[in-house]
Amino acid sequence: MFNVIILTPIKKTQYPIIAQCISPDVFQEKTLEQINNLPIWIGNKRRILSDLFKIEKTTENSPSIIINGDVSQVRRIGWGMTQGEIVVNGNAGMHLGKKMSGGKIVVNGNAEGWAGSEMKGGLLEIKGDAGDYLGSPYRGSTIGMRKGKIVVHGNVGSDAAVHMKSGLIKIHGNSGPFMGFRMTGGVIHIQKDAGTRLGACMTGGKIVVSGVLEDMLPTFAIEFIKGKVKIELGDKAIGPFFVFLGDLAENGRGKLFISKEKNPQLSQYERFL
Repeated sequence: MFNVIILTPIKKTQYPIIAQCISPDVFQEKTLEQINNLPIWIGNKRRILSDLFKIEKTTENSPSIIINGDVSQVRRIGWGMTQGEIVVNGNAGMHLGKKMSGGKIVVNGNAEGWAGSEMKGGLLEIKGDAGDYLGSPYRGSTIGMRKGKIVVHGNVGSDAAVHMKSGLIKIHGNSGPFMGFRMTGGVIHIQKDAGTRLGACMTGGKIVVSGVLEDMLPTFAIEFIKGKVKIELGDKAIGPFFVFLGDLAENGRGKLFISKEKNPQLSQYERFL
């Protein structure tokens, strides 16, 4: 049995809210009064957490922090967390779980852009859709996802897994363009369809597409056809798959596993085998 903090939004604002204090690491061993007075920003105004949320403490066997309501305007929830669990019963804002290295975040809704950015460990699970830049760093940065696991039950926007170095991303829906741009390692499984420029400039890692690929970059070369591919321990994607090597424009050794059944337009490559 341990203390659980329940946050319920009490008002909406037209301005973005910066609240990286919402983390099990920050709440740990604090009194309810101390949590109420944690600093946040609403636009350019400094406020305290209780200005935005009704905050309750209870003792029960459940996640460390429960957020009941739409917090799509609240950014940086779970920033750098190393332990515990956050459950959001609603939509979550930008930079959710940024730099997290442990613990678990579950969103029973959608998440805005940059969820899991620069992730170093732990589990991020989004039951709805994820916005652009899932698991990706800020533009210009090369610090991509290094460890951990992201699961999205819906669709994902553009530029996900940019500069990904390790870890696992599983997408049950569709993905947008530039998935895995400049990735050097790790595993991505897209269970439905993938957008353009998949794996552009990648040099390592693997991307598995069980649905339709919008187009294949000309800088990838077919290697062979494979019946199934390992995603993680206890989970294999069933093919057969066309296996492409690239991005050859970057002397890359990354691999794209593309469903043969769902992509008959790629059968033209079989003559090179």
